[in-house]
Amino acid sequence: MKLRVSAVQYHLHTIQSFEEFAKQCEHYIKTAQEFGSEFILFPEFFTTQLLSIGNGEGESLSIDELPSFTEQYKSLFTKFAKETNMHIIAGTHVIKKNDRLYNVAHLFYPDGRIAEQAKLHITPTEVEEWNMSAGDGLEVFDTDKGRIAVLTCYDIEFPEIVRMAKAKGADVIFCPSCTDDRHGFHRVRYTSHARAIENQVYVVLTGTVGSLPTVDFMRGNFGQAAVITPNDVPFPPQGIMVQGEINDDMIVTADLDLSLLYEVRERGSVTTWRDRRVDLYPDWEKSE
Repeated sequence: MKLRVSAVQYHLHTIQSFEEFAKQCEHYIKTAQEFGSEFILFPEFFTTQLLSIGNGEGESLSIDELPSFTEQYKSLFTKFAKETNMHIIAGTHVIKKNDRLYNVAHLFYPDGRIAEQAKLHITPTEVEEWNMSAGDGLEVFDTDKGRIAVLTCYDIEFPEIVRMAKAKGADVIFCPSCTDDRHGFHRVRYTSHARAIENQVYVVLTGTVGSLPTVDFMRGNFGQAAVITPNDVPFPPQGIMVQGEINDDMIVTADLDLSLLYEVRERGSVTTWRDRRVDLYPDWEKSE
């Protein structure tokens, strides 16, 4: 009923090769391994760092070219997961399917399996500037440490989708994020707290830090990792188990006890999941 998780405040900066990207990822992976972590979360859009490699003519690559790195990305993190025996939520990576771009979170299992969850709610910038398409279904993922869901950034701002994930049995929501200013950061952070309280689940959140001066819409990043809990005894009063230093290149680690979630759902000061008024609004458990 316990699992140790790490979340990476991934530092974006210009690189020259995929190998440089791989070495930076390996640094975070090995750090989490040294802490004995069983799960590690990378941020949304962290693979846009690959666009800074450029085309050899002094120009950065475009978002349409990011899917060309997909096989290298998958091979790299499959290797990491097998070597470390960790579950790696390798942020999100842009893939192309049927000539459409999708922002997809990838979960790499220690046995070599890869699970995917496309971002379900797309921001105006993603649509207007990058022509991104929304995913069309929510998945939850069974692991040997419990059932989890992966909801990306803007997704966490919609209470219905997290209700659905909890109804499907998810006890931990991993939320890779990428925000470029304080407003966006706090929208994601505050709603992560709301979702943890509403559903009595853990939310593991992280974001990008640093800057990609040559990559459009990735020049500014404002991020902080956090492990967020329900606001009830026996959790921290502010609902924050651990958090990083804002905009620093670092990794945070915490132990999650799933049995505490079951305890507060039954005997907490408030029992928000049990006390839903399903006579007034949808009961997602029945739909499942």
